[in-house]
Amino acid sequence: MSGPSADGRDAPPALGSWPGRGPAPDPAPDPDPALGRDTGQGVCEEERLARAALTRLVEPGDETVGRWLRQLGPVALRRALCGEGKPPPGASGQRLAGCALRADRLDPAADLAVIAGRGGRFVCPGDLEWPGQLDDLGDSRPVGLWLRGPASLRMWALRSVAVVGARACSDYGAHVASTLGAGLAERGWVVVSGAAHGVDGAAHRGALAAGGATVAVLASGVDVPYPRGHTELIERIAEQGLVLGELPPGGHPSRSRFVLRNRVIAALTRGTVVVEAQYRSGSLVTARRAGQLGRFTMGVPTPLSGRTALAPIRFRLAIAA
Repeated sequence: MSGPSADGRDAPPALGSWPGRGPAPDPAPDPDPALGRDTGQGVCEEERLARAALTRLVEPGDETVGRWLRQLGPVALRRALCGEGKPPPGASGQRLAGCALRADRLDPAADLAVIAGRGGRFVCPGDLEWPGQLDDLGDSRPVGLWLRGPASLRMWALRSVAVVGARACSDYGAHVASTLGAGLAERGWVVVSGAAHGVDGAAHRGALAAGGATVAVLASGVDVPYPRGHTELIERIAEQGLVLGELPPGGHPSRSRFVLRNRVIAALTRGTVVVEAQYRSGSLVTARRAGQLGRFTMGVPTPLSGRTALAPIRFRLAIAA
């Protein structure tokens, strides 16, 4: 694997280094069964517990929370939102009341134990496994990520591509997504998608069929497979690849959480490929965010007509909107 680049950022590994063309990425360190901590990582127990608690207290991608986290740190912010200290600057009474209700049910140590019992872990900024490219999200960076799977997220993210598209895709779109997933995997790229019906599922299955690596980014807790029809697929990804999300164990998806999940897919990967998409869709939100972050954005032209079909000019106009 290649090390950090000259500017201190992680550099992608050499072309064809994995899979089937050299050693596989290092597995993630073994978690401490009591705390869900990764052996040898630098985040202290108090901070890990505070960040785990914050994933129950606040919604993903909240830039106000991100600003508070940067200013106060996770431990002080958890106390402030739970009424154990001075409220964060500018916090509304409504927000504080909502946090107070959630605080009554907080048990981050139990959440860490639950995820460790499922073979998972909770990864925070500052951990060895944290992917540095997520820091490009600024104050909307995840508080932490809940993970299931044996691989190192940081190492896999170095050479990863997002393949996204319509849930109600055409047979052509499903074929293209599956072929892309397999082709990318055979060439040593990690395929990242959202485990949804349609293009997402086809991309994951293509990568798995090729014996390659794939990552599912969920808008739910990683112990709550969604959609339910993809339970078997998501469990297979957790065994052979990685399943990750921002919500704590038991967390359920919502419309806003699906949209916010897309920013993680865009930031985590080197580029995003849209296979088929509605003009106003989460897939184009992902591509648009990828472009804003300086990632590659690509669309698959199709000979078919229809609302989800992409043509090069239409794709450029859509992500520029």
